[in-house]
Amino acid sequence: MPRDVVETLTGFARTLRAAGVGADPERVQAMIDAVSHLDVLDPGDVYWAGRLTMCADPADLPRYDRCFAAYFTGRTPPVTRTMPPPVTVIRPAATPGTAEGGDESDDVSLATASEIEVLRSRDVARLSAAERAEVHRLLALLDDVSARRRSRRFTARHRGRLDQHRTVRSILRRGGEISGLRYRAHRTRPRRVVLIVDVSGSMSPYADVLLRFAHAAVRSAPRTTEVFSAGTRLTRVTRELRHREPDAAMRTVSAAIPDWSGGTRLGEELKEFLDRFGQRGMARGAVVVIASDGWERGDPSLLGEQMARLRRLAYRVVWSNPHKAQPGYEPLTGGMLAALPYVDHFVAGHSLAALEELAGVIGNA
Repeated sequence: MPRDVVETLTGFARTLRAAGVGADPERVQAMIDAVSHLDVLDPGDVYWAGRLTMCADPADLPRYDRCFAAYFTGRTPPVTRTMPPPVTVIRPAATPGTAEGGDESDDVSLATASEIEVLRSRDVARLSAAERAEVHRLLALLDDVSARRRSRRFTARHRGRLDQHRTVRSILRRGGEISGLRYRAHRTRPRRVVLIVDVSGSMSPYADVLLRFAHAAVRSAPRTTEVFSAGTRLTRVTRELRHREPDAAMRTVSAAIPDWSGGTRLGEELKEFLDRFGQRGMARGAVVVIASDGWERGDPSLLGEQMARLRRLAYRVVWSNPHKAQPGYEPLTGGMLAALPYVDHFVAGHSLAALEELAGVIGNA
């Protein structure tokens, strides 16, 4: 098992012990062994692995739930009369100047759930290395960055449209006795999501986090999610982002993208995307997300033409600009002025909370 996963689980065990749960070394090892056979990126798998190995008494269950929420999600469950006060999260964190193989006591720092909540709203461009690593970990826990569309087919439901055929058949089977009405509703199917991430120099403080968000999207719906990087050229990185481990996926993506921190020719790259992929079906009926600050070095009118073309093909067009959340921001750059008339949702993308909101926009598009 990777060393960082073991350190994370060990820190969780310390948090449990601080809350009064008897997480002795044998139970900690049992949890590590259990997680090694499961999907470490699935919060449900990690939750049940820890609950079944760490909790020895019914009184441990509310403490465990509270610690798990604070440690892995940053959320604090509402306090009831039977719940203990808020827990203190004891999390392993690399300290500046500490060697990778240093003493374990040097790798421990204290963080509360409220501090994690503050971290969620901070601009990632202003984070320290340790804070950015924590944001990366929380991004890896995103498990639903996908979109759905209504199918023409129906399925049985408890509510919805009256299903006359099933209702009549039920009455006939009971000799004319009406036992209840039957309902149906449209099924849903995955909708394609396409993410185009600007990796130019002006986007360098945000490109890494946005690509990690794209990795979470690919992990949520690998068959219906496509990711491209855009700068001075267009690069398709979907295959590289299908790697299960986020850090390994990012190393592969970094090797695949030749134009990190270069210029921006969004109009030309969007035209290439539509000519090679979008017009052939990838953008048809899809939710297309463009993550960029809109600094266009090429002709803004070309970007406007291609955005109009994209709007005719896509189901929804979403633009995520990290600078949108800044006080007094106005979209005055040539690229943004040309693109905005064809954008359905204009959102921020500067923080973990903003990216969680972006995931909601994609899911509700």
